[in-house]
Amino acid sequence: MPPSDLDKIAAIDDPYLLLRVATERLNAAQQEVTELARLRRRIIQELHARGMSYAQIAEKAGLSRGRIHQIRHTGPAPEGAFLGVGTVTVVTPLRHDAATGRSMVALDDMRAGKRLEDLARTFGLTVATDNVTIDGQIDLNRPGLLVICGPRMSDAMRQAYDADPVIRWDRDDTGWKLLDTRTGREYRSGSQLDPQQPTDSAFLGRLPRPDGNGSFLAIAGIHPNGSLGVIHLLASEIATLWGQVGDRRFSCVVGVEYDPQTGEPVRAELASPLYRHEDT
Repeated sequence: MPPSDLDKIAAIDDPYLLLRVATERLNAAQQEVTELARLRRRIIQELHARGMSYAQIAEKAGLSRGRIHQIRHTGPAPEGAFLGVGTVTVVTPLRHDAATGRSMVALDDMRAGKRLEDLARTFGLTVATDNVTIDGQIDLNRPGLLVICGPRMSDAMRQAYDADPVIRWDRDDTGWKLLDTRTGREYRSGSQLDPQQPTDSAFLGRLPRPDGNGSFLAIAGIHPNGSLGVIHLLASEIATLWGQVGDRRFSCVVGVEYDPQTGEPVRAELASPLYRHEDT
């Protein structure tokens, strides 16, 4: 009988290597348990939505009805998979601080990144962080990326947005705007209007990685208020979004209204249709 992973780890002679390997294996096992719990809960919800009673599900699965009810109410919510599985990486852009000459994350970007991190953790996801460099460099060919960055800050992100089949970024004398190529409708920031309004428009979508091996979630407001608004929307409507697009590619425009004094979003909703790219 071949040795198990536990046997192999226990056989390591170097105590420091054993400690590191055991810790890494434990972390991986904990992530696997989390995702299996999420999967069980999702399957029960899907079977019930198809018309099966919990008693029928229990009978077919060889489990008790009480166990099915317990699984249904415990473990991470299935909609957390909208953000990813296992480990996700929240990416925000670095900016140049003219006063110090150093790289920095702007307060609004930091606030958006932190809220997205907190949201991901509520679904049992492990969260890492990264930054788009000042010159716009970012490796998009990695799993689990949640990128808060628009096309102005990064050529890599601009090229990724250009791959979207429906929602496009554009710029004219007034400033940046989002264009729905299906309807021809333009979405702008309220700061571009006369008189100005405390509103913004933002992109939310899942875009293909440049290497074609997967996708990543992209969030970007015309101004930072828009990005905050998207995360505000995700916090309240992620289950609905998951039900509509799952983990497939999509894009939409989010309309955001914010408090002019604090910049905090007070309302966020889909301003455009939610386009599933497989349907385009």
